[in-house]
Amino acid sequence: MRNRALGVVAVATPRNDDKKGEEANMSDISGVKALVFDVFGTCVDWRTSLIDDFTKWSEKRGIKADWTALVDGWRAVYAASMDEVRKNPQNGYVILDVLHRRSLEKLVAQFDIKGLTEADLHHLTLGWHRLHSWPDTNAGLARLKKKYIISPLSNGNVALLANMAKFAGMPWDLIMSAELFEHYKPDPETYLGAARLLCLKPSEVMMVAAHNNDLKAARKQGLKTAFVARPTEYGPHQKYDFEAKEDWEIVAKDFGGIADRMGC
Repeated sequence: MRNRALGVVAVATPRNDDKKGEEANMSDISGVKALVFDVFGTCVDWRTSLIDDFTKWSEKRGIKADWTALVDGWRAVYAASMDEVRKNPQNGYVILDVLHRRSLEKLVAQFDIKGLTEADLHHLTLGWHRLHSWPDTNAGLARLKKKYIISPLSNGNVALLANMAKFAGMPWDLIMSAELFEHYKPDPETYLGAARLLCLKPSEVMMVAAHNNDLKAARKQGLKTAFVARPTEYGPHQKYDFEAKEDWEIVAKDFGGIADRMGC
């Protein structure tokens, strides 16, 4: 049964710019009918958004904390929190809002942040619903939407992604979340489930991400792939994903570049 405790819903292969290579790549993507997007880091700047949000909020509330350290610590336990769900299927699927809240409570104790009420903890948890897009995201999505179905394919739960889309102005055609499949990426069920819901073959769906491991998992299930680098996602702590690590069908510097390659 789903847990809704919150009460709310390397060597990079460079882009092949020679004519022969580009023609080959275009034939690979000519059958694509939908693009699905990783969200955290790919579409939105979660780190800057959260740090700025919490800093401004705390000044009004009179709460003192190292919000940069908390945000970095919060994201650092993201993967481990989802692994706990995988390891304990007997407990049922747990949505990301709930995992975020559990992690936050531990971090508040770890950083000894005083004076937070239940309402404060709820507000902070929903900070993940209030993330700003990267500068190129919305315009690129709008271009792609004219020709293709576009949707998130994120580990965020449906309410989180819908609220974020409203807040940031992302023009999705629909919302696809790991919650729909009760499997977190990179589980195969998520990628295959997205193609199934769209009534498309996996090869007719392109996964767009700033994370090589996400694209590797998607390609393994037959999806086409597009990489966009977000070298400042983790701020000074970024250690990987500065560049494409495999010969993804598209490697672009931003969403506008993906739209160019997709003929939009």
